[in-house]
Amino acid sequence: MTSPSCFSTSAPLHGGPDAAGIPLLDFSTNSNACGPCPEALHAVQAADATRYPDPAYTALREALGTFHSVPPGRIVLAASASEFIHRITALAAQQGAVQVAVPPHSYGDYAQAAQVRGLEVVRGVRAAAGLQWACGPSSPLGLEDPRLHAWRQGDVDAVWRVLDCAYVPLRLDPEGTWTGAPSQRTPSACWQLWTPNKALGLTGVRAAYAIAPPDCEDQALALTALAPSWPVGAHGVALLQAWMQASVQHWLVHSLRTLSDWKARQLALCTDLGWAVHAGSLANYFCAQPATSTLQSDLAALRASGIKLRDATSFGLPGTVRLGVLAPAAQDALRAAWQAILGNSGRTIPSCVSTGSGETS
Repeated sequence: MTSPSCFSTSAPLHGGPDAAGIPLLDFSTNSNACGPCPEALHAVQAADATRYPDPAYTALREALGTFHSVPPGRIVLAASASEFIHRITALAAQQGAVQVAVPPHSYGDYAQAAQVRGLEVVRGVRAAAGLQWACGPSSPLGLEDPRLHAWRQGDVDAVWRVLDCAYVPLRLDPEGTWTGAPSQRTPSACWQLWTPNKALGLTGVRAAYAIAPPDCEDQALALTALAPSWPVGAHGVALLQAWMQASVQHWLVHSLRTLSDWKARQLALCTDLGWAVHAGSLANYFCAQPATSTLQSDLAALRASGIKLRDATSFGLPGTVRLGVLAPAAQDALRAAWQAILGNSGRTIPSCVSTGSGETS
């Protein structure tokens, strides 16, 4: 077990704005680049911030329960996915968990929440622990989490199992593409953590909710009891209410078609640049290894030009970047900036690589 005195006090690494401000072209987050969803944005802007929300979120929990076809007693509101990660880890620790199992490459808050509570972090598909995390599709690689097969089959060996559904609505593969409603493929023998702000292109609005497994309303009550009052403010409530509207879901489904085209073009661009793409991503992001031995300085040069990529070293993938899918104009700007960096250092794109535009029909 890790001693709390050994924890790092450095800030967690994330994509998005940083000390240098807001990137002009931000490939470092997985937000829906077709966004923001106009109707959801209007709902947030029109929210009444002069009043408290209902502290029990009665109407919102009932609506979310209807959307997911579950009783409202299984719905737990959260200030954000990260807040819920810490809260459910705290409850698991209170109830005797001493280990937390996380995927080999995953969002850092899973492990960080465990470490600050002195819990042992174990990595790997078959790792048994009191609390198990899965993410589908995974981040940063965008792959199907192999742990989900066992969960769907009922082959479980943990008291707490949580599926991070942040990217479920952003799947672009034919089998798993979002159709406007939660899929029955999502295993029920686990907690489901939903954060619609990425899918709606409104990541600055912090709001999330979780769905307890069947017959686990006692756990839902215990998690609610651990929360501060009003974890979700008026703007977050407005976002979650908008998320369930048919017109908003129609916008999301339409956006996925555009993202699929943009993704194909961006994959071709990376290949043209001589970058080794990690195959198999199901979502609106993927990882690649740029053909360079000076990645950190090259990323800094890109950032200075207004373009930010997500260094995947903190995910356990040194030499790799994660790229959210952006529009063709942003992709062309990335190509030009990368070629300028190579030219300024006397380097060139490998001669065996095409220098075509990477356009797709």
